[in-house]
Amino acid sequence: MANAMEQELHSYFTRLSDEEKKSFIKLLKNFLAKRKDDTPRPSLEEYTRELELADEEIEKGDFILHEDVIKYFSKK
Repeated sequence: MANAMEQELHSYFTRLSDEEKKSFIKLLKNFLAKRKDDTPRPSLEEYTRELELADEEIEKGDFILHEDVIKYFSKK
């Protein structure tokens, strides 16, 4: 059923002008922004520890440069 609704939505969306598409996307963003976000949030201590672990990984050289990610995905 979801697939049929997605196809119908796509069918309508492709008929819109660029300005109408922008308005529709804005409407969807506003609609979704008003939803209650039930995602559990980490505590300040957990968040701080995650940042510390990330800093340790960076100091060890365990990271990928943004430019390298761009190059990788531009080849696909």
